[in-house]
Amino acid sequence: MGIKEVREWAAQSPNDRFFDFIAPEADRFAVLVEHIKSLGLNSVVIPVEGNRHFFIFPPGINLKFSAGDKFPFSGQSPTILTAHYDRMPGSPGANDNSAAIFQMLRVAVKLGGFGVGGWIIIFTDKEELQDGEGISDQGSFSLSKKIKQWGLNNANIFNFDVCGTGETFVISTTADYLLKNQTREGLQRARLKINGLREQVLARARRLNLKNVLLLPMPFSDDAGFLQGGIPVQTITMLPATEATSFASLLRVRPNFADLVIAGPISNPADRRLVPETWRCINKPTDVPARLTPENYETLVKFAVELCRG
Repeated sequence: MGIKEVREWAAQSPNDRFFDFIAPEADRFAVLVEHIKSLGLNSVVIPVEGNRHFFIFPPGINLKFSAGDKFPFSGQSPTILTAHYDRMPGSPGANDNSAAIFQMLRVAVKLGGFGVGGWIIIFTDKEELQDGEGISDQGSFSLSKKIKQWGLNNANIFNFDVCGTGETFVISTTADYLLKNQTREGLQRARLKINGLREQVLARARRLNLKNVLLLPMPFSDDAGFLQGGIPVQTITMLPATEATSFASLLRVRPNFADLVIAGPISNPADRRLVPETWRCINKPTDVPARLTPENYETLVKFAVELCRG
């Protein structure tokens, strides 16, 4: 695919603000506010410790909970889909993470049309970290505390990150590496929760007869902040088949290479070349729309919808 096909995809609703969203000087927050409103989605922005997170709910859900009403789905087990909308300075952010934002907008429109309830889509702020910052500076870390206060501890949360290039579903095992050798009871419960979320993902993949599905570690995403805040989530990403299979083969020979990928960035040039090219491009000026493969997006949208249908 190339830029022509991406422009054709972006000419269709709800993708028609995509190029505005990735423009160099774009106010991504303002673009989302306007676009979500134009799509008629039931949404509210919730600030948490200086970060502004978008929440999209099924039609008819009362959004006046800030006035003292109970938070939607409190005490229940809704399905929550998350995707971060911020980007690194100097990068268009086409794949990290603009593609997933517009995929999730499509999911929200479809779920509303199908009359499916019991879901929330969250566009998170402050996933990207600057020099000197750590996981506790991620927006998902402070958001995790609010999720607990709102009574959403039992939610099934699936995070979508870097989903714009390739046809292979990569079910992240990064949390396994973050939790390895951890014996505290709370972390053992987190491991069990993530295993349950992963089973849900694999069950939906089987239901949709998806052929290209791999379990692999990936660079950390919002899952790191959520997990440190006590909320286990399962991250889903996409890779071209050649990159995904080559990376899987490498890990069988060099299992410790996963630690380098997760910790990143990799300083050794020879090792850096072994990282899937798609991941080498994120957070850089090379994360451009010409690298996107929108012909695969409807499959991912269908998969996300199935997660919400249960």
